[in-house]
Amino acid sequence: MIETSTVVPVATERTRVRVPLRFADGFETTADVVTFDGLVDGKEHLLLGLGDWRAALDRAAAGGEAPLVRPHSECLTGDVFGSQRCDCGPQLREAVERIADAGGFLLYLRQEGRGIGLYAKLDAYALQDSGLDTYEANVALGRGEDEREYTAAAQMLRAVGADSIRLLSNNPDKAQQLEGLGIRVVERVPTGVHLSTANTRYLEAKRDHTAHTLDLSAA
Repeated sequence: MIETSTVVPVATERTRVRVPLRFADGFETTADVVTFDGLVDGKEHLLLGLGDWRAALDRAAAGGEAPLVRPHSECLTGDVFGSQRCDCGPQLREAVERIADAGGFLLYLRQEGRGIGLYAKLDAYALQDSGLDTYEANVALGRGEDEREYTAAAQMLRAVGADSIRLLSNNPDKAQQLEGLGIRVVERVPTGVHLSTANTRYLEAKRDHTAHTLDLSAA
């Protein structure tokens, strides 16, 4: 549990480079990709400034709408290979377009498998094939249900001046942790529901076990 008194160390911008993006469905945009020095976990997380993110920061500073932000945990199987066992790839694609339209940031966090790593995630998949859900499988491996921690995300947001955000996420834990780390979440904005025949049980577990805002009946 993150306490509201948690002191978040300062991170500084290391490199900023403009990168054109193109997704498999043809959607294109451009991102200002930022790297950092001083992130607490030493991982190579990225911040992508999308749309008119500078205007979004100015608007928030003047008391207007906060920038739209999605902390997205890396998922090689979903983001790159299009795995249907999760909803990560479609969420990433959706988030980039929505943030590009509104102005804000996507944080690409190196937290594969809810923090347990790629090989362990695939071990968990094997356990899920034997009947466990996504959380039970992690625990059966001797790991936490969700080992992600968002101090680095808070550092990245502060480094670019985003102290208040609209959080694009279905996960209440992200909002709770970021609030405890001094990032003001002024609105929680749910993502779409990306349901497939292969991920129904996975999404049900997220809805029922960790209170993700997912209306599977609507999907």
